[in-house]
Amino acid sequence: MKDGATRTARQLAGDAGEDAALAHLQEQGLVLVERNFSCRGGELDLVMRDGATVVFVEVRRRASGAFGGAAATIGRAKQARLQAAANTWLQRYRMPPACRFDVVAIDGGVLSWLRNAIVG
Repeated sequence: MKDGATRTARQLAGDAGEDAALAHLQEQGLVLVERNFSCRGGELDLVMRDGATVVFVEVRRRASGAFGGAAATIGRAKQARLQAAANTWLQRYRMPPACRFDVVAIDGGVLSWLRNAIVG
């Protein structure tokens, strides 16, 4: 995790959302592979394993579910950046494993795990 002294309140809230998402997914049996993978094309919040499947997880947090909620904030441009980052991450494999994109949306403290939320 990054140094808390240099993080903004918004960044700290985002970190807390990622922590909550990670804990929830681990409770469901997923295993953390990498956190906050960053490359020229974008960033992946969490890279997890669900059995033999690699799961790229985007975590979104909003104070409330109004205006469509956290999941609704993932537009086409963000999806393209997630796919570009995932493609970069997958380059380490000669034969890439099965993978999917999930979203963990946190609206006003209520966590929702949306599997296969982004079709790549």
